[in-house]
Amino acid sequence: MVARREFRWWPCLLVAFALLTAEPSRACAQTPVDSALLSYINTIRAIDVHAHPMRPVPPGAPADTEFDALPLDGIPPFGVPHRLSLDDPIWRTAQDALFHAPTAVNDSIYRVGLRAAVEATRREHAQHFPEWALDAVRTDVMLANRIAMGAGLASPRFRWVPFADPLMYPLDTRGEAARTPDTRALYPKEAALLRRYLRELRMTKLPSTLDTYARTIVRPTLERWRSGGAVGIKLEAAYLRPLDFDDPDPAAARAIYARYVAGGVPSRAEYKTLEDYLVRVIAKDAGTLGLSIQIHTLETFGGYYRSAGAAPHLLEPLVNDSTLRATKFVIVHGGWPLVGETSGLLSKPNVYADISMMDILLPPHQLAAVLRQWLGEWPDKVLFGSDAFDGGAEQGWEQVAWVGSNTARRALAMALTGMLRDGEINRPRAEELARMVMRQNALAVYDLGMR
Repeated sequence: MVARREFRWWPCLLVAFALLTAEPSRACAQTPVDSALLSYINTIRAIDVHAHPMRPVPPGAPADTEFDALPLDGIPPFGVPHRLSLDDPIWRTAQDALFHAPTAVNDSIYRVGLRAAVEATRREHAQHFPEWALDAVRTDVMLANRIAMGAGLASPRFRWVPFADPLMYPLDTRGEAARTPDTRALYPKEAALLRRYLRELRMTKLPSTLDTYARTIVRPTLERWRSGGAVGIKLEAAYLRPLDFDDPDPAAARAIYARYVAGGVPSRAEYKTLEDYLVRVIAKDAGTLGLSIQIHTLETFGGYYRSAGAAPHLLEPLVNDSTLRATKFVIVHGGWPLVGETSGLLSKPNVYADISMMDILLPPHQLAAVLRQWLGEWPDKVLFGSDAFDGGAEQGWEQVAWVGSNTARRALAMALTGMLRDGEINRPRAEELARMVMRQNALAVYDLGMR
């Protein structure tokens, strides 16, 4: 009897052993995708709510330096996740799709051919290259995180989202800059940008009181941006300090400003008190002007970047502020990898999340798991974005936009396919959810004047 039992189970053990030792590609099935649903998603003209497109620069003209308030090329070298490295085959796929770079016997020759193909395409389209890039990645509108826009980045295809962090740092920031080797290079950029904002208001110095600063500099700057076409503002604060914007002490903030506006370096605690107050001044004015606020939350980049300081839950005191319920907050990059914390914040009536950079860092199946979680709970709060940035001929912003768009579309198809097969939604609802993520939710968050 025992022998017969062992004989019956032996083939099963052989099968299990074969599965365990098989090549991964044979042992593991790919994540299923409904082909008709993916085809439908690929027809949607997307609204990319977060990117850094570059102005076309004619030969001999100065380089575009206004694509970011805190470009990271000035900080000490740091590593990047593998999918951002050129070793990942996704970049060759993007290059072939966009530029049809010729094949070559080695990488050096390929790179020469690629640069030539990119330059030829840029010359062909000239000032219309950015629009060509949007069409190539099936994007209708791209929201541009930039200091200023300019030729080639005109509305309605491109919409402006300027940087508001400098408005939180009116006092001497040398003490803040000493936080880490990374921030040593970043704070001076914020100080220089604040001086630019003052010049644009034709102001030569800071006012003597904090209330006057808010009334004559913060509010007019936001009004100028709004009249210049801005649809939102961006806070990159997590690169500079933790996102724990605690409930403010207005009297203490006024006293700190008055104490140091003429000179001197505030302590870190004093500056935090001032920032906690000013971020709410900025947020309240943004809400009254119809400007949504994008807030950077992500585990990278920088060798000294504090991931814990970018945790989404730290934003709770800010988004819970009852005086700011007219202000819409967008958790940029979805708070990756703390997507569960982000999901908790999406219950707030004025909080949303985009998947920008997540669709660059993550393969589709990993992003699909995040999308399925969020769409099951808060389908009207999830936005598509790419965070397209420029990394040169082999990683131009148009290539990053291609990777983000294609990854997001496939991940969305994976997530919705799973929901379809599990009976959570029907096909019309799946298509509706796809439109919401790729386009419709953005229209509810940003005043784009579109349907």
